[in-house]
Amino acid sequence: MKRILPLLLIALLTLSACSLEPPAYLKEDKANKSNKDITIGVSLSTLNNPFFVSIKEAIQKEAKNNNFKIKVVDAQDDSAKQSNDIDDLIQQQVDYLIINPTDSAAISSAVQNANAQDIPVITLDRSVEQGKVTQFIASDNVAGGKMAGEYIVKQVGEKASVGELEGVPGASATRERGKGFHIVADKQLEVASKQTAKFNRAEGLNVTQNMIQSHPDIKAIFAHNDEMALGAIEAIGTKDILVVGFDGNDDAMKSIKNKKLDATIAQQPALMGEDAVKAILDLKDGKKVKSEVKVPLKLVEQ
Repeated sequence: MKRILPLLLIALLTLSACSLEPPAYLKEDKANKSNKDITIGVSLSTLNNPFFVSIKEAIQKEAKNNNFKIKVVDAQDDSAKQSNDIDDLIQQQVDYLIINPTDSAAISSAVQNANAQDIPVITLDRSVEQGKVTQFIASDNVAGGKMAGEYIVKQVGEKASVGELEGVPGASATRERGKGFHIVADKQLEVASKQTAKFNRAEGLNVTQNMIQSHPDIKAIFAHNDEMALGAIEAIGTKDILVVGFDGNDDAMKSIKNKKLDATIAQQPALMGEDAVKAILDLKDGKKVKSEVKVPLKLVEQ
């Protein structure tokens, strides 16, 4: 009997260590918590982009209005870091997660880890390929890409030679904005070059320099975000090349006002952040939320 008891204890400890599911007595019903005891974990792809800074600030403001606590982490456009950051937030026992994925596929395992811990996940701007997401909030990126293509055709004419600055490879926004653009471009334009500049202004500048050197006949460039578009403008200088961005961030709006950037497909990042916190408030109150929310877009031009 003395030998059996230690063996039973070892078996029980081993089973406990292998389980990802927290013991029932450690779980607390979120509905019974007061707002001030609720913590929201926020993982953003990068805070080196005004668009995501606007999302962060809106989340913080709306959370403060509802007495929620917030923990924000910056993935710095590194999908491995983002996965680790989210796992850390899970270990810190956050009650809800708001995630703006760097890479829609790479982040799937972290979302599944949150699912295993019964932590509701809301994604912003970019989707997740696997794992359960309670709500996905984004603009209609396909429609936005199409709007950009139609605007370019209108401004430079059919069969004009154009370039495309793509976002981070693997991001759903990259795929969807490109898809919408090519609905128009493949029929009405000649896409001379398309290259990734990873949603980054400095890379947008460098890639555009190479692009226009290799294809001096390019008449327009569609950039999958404003940061790349602003980099493209620096590279273009005084050359007569139309540039269209995507996001509608403050720097882009100033550039349009100053007659530099030609146009942008404007999103509403602050509204995305507000909607995410409002969804969490509804979830806490036991209300159902829509699985997908589309935030309206608009074309802003000179």
